[in-house]
Amino acid sequence: MKSKYSLPVYVLLLLCATVCAQSDLHHDPVYSGNDLGVRYKGAITSFKIWAPRASEVLLRLYAAGDGGQPLEQIKLLPARQGTWETIVHKNIVNRYYTFQVKQDGKWLDESPDINAKAVGVNGKRGMVVDLKTTNPVNWAKDKKPLLKNFTDIIIYELHVRDLSISPTSGIRHKGKFLGLTETGTRNAAGEKTGLDHLAELGITHVHLLPSFDFNSIDETKLSLNKYNWGYDPLNYNVPEGSYATDPYNGNTRIKEFKQMVQALHNRGLRVILDVVYNHTANLASPFNQFAPGYFYRHKANGNYSDATGCGNETASEKVMMRQFMIASVAYWAREYHIDGFRFDLMGVHDIATMNAISDTLHKIDPTIFIYGEGWTAGESPLDESLRAVKQNTYQLHQIAAFGDEMRDGLRGPFADVKEKGFISGKTGTAESIKFGIAGAVQHPQINYKLVNYSKRAWAAEPYQSISYVSCHDDNTLFDRLLIDNPGVSEEDIIKMDKLAQAIVLTSQGVPFLHAGEEMLRTKKGVANSFESPDSINALDWNRKTQYKAVFKYYQSLVALRKHHPAFRMPSAQMIRQHLTFLETNDPLLIAYTLSDHANGDQWKDILVIFNGEAVSKTMHLPAGEWTLITKDDLIDEKGIKKITGSINIPATAACILFR
Repeated sequence: MKSKYSLPVYVLLLLCATVCAQSDLHHDPVYSGNDLGVRYKGAITSFKIWAPRASEVLLRLYAAGDGGQPLEQIKLLPARQGTWETIVHKNIVNRYYTFQVKQDGKWLDESPDINAKAVGVNGKRGMVVDLKTTNPVNWAKDKKPLLKNFTDIIIYELHVRDLSISPTSGIRHKGKFLGLTETGTRNAAGEKTGLDHLAELGITHVHLLPSFDFNSIDETKLSLNKYNWGYDPLNYNVPEGSYATDPYNGNTRIKEFKQMVQALHNRGLRVILDVVYNHTANLASPFNQFAPGYFYRHKANGNYSDATGCGNETASEKVMMRQFMIASVAYWAREYHIDGFRFDLMGVHDIATMNAISDTLHKIDPTIFIYGEGWTAGESPLDESLRAVKQNTYQLHQIAAFGDEMRDGLRGPFADVKEKGFISGKTGTAESIKFGIAGAVQHPQINYKLVNYSKRAWAAEPYQSISYVSCHDDNTLFDRLLIDNPGVSEEDIIKMDKLAQAIVLTSQGVPFLHAGEEMLRTKKGVANSFESPDSINALDWNRKTQYKAVFKYYQSLVALRKHHPAFRMPSAQMIRQHLTFLETNDPLLIAYTLSDHANGDQWKDILVIFNGEAVSKTMHLPAGEWTLITKDDLIDEKGIKKITGSINIPATAACILFR
């Protein structure tokens, strides 16, 4: 699981980090301690915040998370390195609190501290919490499922609400963390739903879309059934209240989140948290209540920069923001037993911070998996050479990036939904597919001049490459294929869909599935469904019955990958040694072998062929007798028939053989 990176570049980044730190010291004293926030110790609770330019700071204690007058008001005292602190000498567990900072003669709004671990309804007040009381029964015995190599991972990207909110789910705690704990749930036809479905499919990691406390849902009006993906952070270290059975009690969301993690672990599923440190929901964030402007990047004219497309971007290279990010992910890993982190718009963050995050997390648990979007949504004032964009992935320590080369090569470009890809018969796409098949590592048989986005390999090792064809952001795969293939029969659309996932799940690297794809999920043509209603976003579990053959095909592909280590080689060197592309002289026919018991596979040689054209083709096989394991919806690892000489590859299909 080790990554190779350029030592001189890393040294340069550390030097840059030092310069940044000195810059911070020149303007604001940075605090080097690790005791910021609220610390509850029974009869004593300490409060410490960093507000380097404040002239006064007030703490208010409340009985509830909203409404009512303060029970007590306490002045904080200035302490070292820009901090303010006080200690309350009585047991105030479950009391709510706010801080208010006076800056430049003006009192700013009351808010929780940026390190809050518990909050009241809508996250407007923090809560003093005894975290031990939020632990489910046997939490101390919670065991992570075994993980040997990062390339053994199969990710399933899921929105908490989407899984259970539909009446077809058979799940009682609809739209809640607890919905993911229920077993024995079925749709009307008796097919497994929810947690049982995830285990049945066979994936290894559930990637939860943002499940920290976000801004867009009014937790006092949940009956309105408002929806959001959650990429608008409010309180980074607290679970989202709308997913809890009681958003008013700050303990409830914490305990129920832990129950969810525990339930997933008990079924052999690891949990990845989608984190959004690249921007805040707005500029009235707690960050700006304590140190106005400090935590954000600014343009040369002093205005806030916006590489996120959300009105602001955080400055990860600044010492206090870096320390916040590191402490935050470490807290989730320790307190909530989180197994991985997906960084939204990771290309906004600087390389040195991402590496420090990775190093910290892997000291806690070497099997934590970290990946992110290696791009931004706009221009950033921080030079791209210093940021964790996809092309700099080889400099990152055990961190992966999404491979949009394969994604767009397979289905067509993100920027043009009507343009086809390989699976719809578009020529000129094969080299981009091969780039992904090899896990984005250097391979001598790939012509990088013909790859759509990257003219060189960007992954040092295959686990640094996420192989996928769709995710929450954009159309579902099924919808995309309907859009760019008008007039094509559903039968042929399904063939394209299955071919795409056959390519994803047999490629090197780490495969990634968007929830519901295994039953041809549709969002009714809505791509950016971040605040669309449940009628667009909910998983319709009746589709599992309707498209049972598709589900079985996905399930069989997952099982094939898990049973055969040749498809998940852990090193670039091994891939170059064992993966050989065959010359087909056909722009829509890709073939390759995985030879000589690759990665200890029981099969000596594996031959994989992809036909992206809507006509069948004949191909000469390498010498010897081969056993075919694929036919239509069937993948039979015991073998369907023996073949020598040549093979007929059906239209828009994958053929897999071994000997």
